[in-house]
Amino acid sequence: MKKSYIILALVILLSFVVGALLYPAMPPYMASHWGLKGEVNGYAPKFWGLFLMPLLSIAMMLLFMLVPKLDPLGKNIDEFRQHYDTFVALIISFLFYIHIISIFWNLGADFDMNQLLSPAIAILFFYCGILLYHAKRNWTVGIRTSWTLSSDYVWNRTHQLGGMLFTLLGVICLLGVILPPYATIFIMAPIISATIILVLYSYLLYRQEQDAKSQAIPASPPKPGRQAQKKRAKPKKSPSEKRARPKQPSKKQKRKR
Repeated sequence: MKKSYIILALVILLSFVVGALLYPAMPPYMASHWGLKGEVNGYAPKFWGLFLMPLLSIAMMLLFMLVPKLDPLGKNIDEFRQHYDTFVALIISFLFYIHIISIFWNLGADFDMNQLLSPAIAILFFYCGILLYHAKRNWTVGIRTSWTLSSDYVWNRTHQLGGMLFTLLGVICLLGVILPPYATIFIMAPIISATIILVLYSYLLYRQEQDAKSQAIPASPPKPGRQAQKKRAKPKKSPSEKRARPKQPSKKQKRKR
């Protein structure tokens, strides 16, 4: 196991320890979900409130560790493995961050949840842009449409645009720190727009590539018709040619001689 994954395992272990230590101090039901305006609109038993994120972190880390080995194009992931591992570390750190601030909220701290989530989501999206820019074609990470997966050209061009859009998306998410009531809009509206743009862009690139290939391939010559085949047929011999040909003696004539 790489050193980075050992550190992540220790972070997950720390989240379990924090949950176990604070278990007696928590109410029977903990706030677990917040609405668009930062208000609490969902509760969960304190076991799940304290241990859901650590359990989810274990599942995510194991999944990200196994995926490169199971991916048919796993060798391509090795080409940007450093960026891939950094992305995994950010995901686990993001879950740990949510785990800690939710505990503080349930201990009585007063703050706007959307305002605290905005910078964390901004960092995550900003690095997604860096990851997309370096990602090679694979079935696990990236903008996986049928058109990007069928062509390296379409994949690379689409991910160059995706890298720019997601880094811009990370910057836009920071506006949620200044305007907390609109934090969800600053997250959802750009990501939906970016997704639609990238899907359409990948399709247009694929059609462009297919049209270029069809123009580059020379058209095959037409098959000869029946008339051309008749012209190529061997000419029949005339009756005079048949008469002029001397007949060979039969076997009986040879014996008499």
